[in-house]
Amino acid sequence: MEYNFELNKVLEEIKKINAKTVLLQFPDGLKTEALSIANEIEEKGNVKVLIWADDCYGACDYPILKTIDLLVQFGHSSPLIAKPLV
Repeated sequence: MEYNFELNKVLEEIKKINAKTVLLQFPDGLKTEALSIANEIEEKGNVKVLIWADDCYGACDYPILKTIDLLVQFGHSSPLIAKPLV
C-alpha cells in the first residue's frame, strides 16, 4: 500500500521555525515507514530526526520533551505538526 505522508508540509514547518531537531511519532501500523521518512526529512530538511518508538494511541498521546524543536505525529489523516511545550 502506498501512503501520502505530506512531507512537504513537514519540511515547510521545519524551514518556517528553523527547527534543528524533529521528533516523529507513528501509530504501530505505520512504524514500518518510519526510517525511510526520517531519512528523507533529514536529507531534505537538514535536521536531526528522532523516531519515537513507544506506542501512540492518537493525537492526544504525545511525548513532552524539551530537547526537540518540532513534533510530527503521523496517522490516518494529515500529519499533526506541533511545537513542544516548554
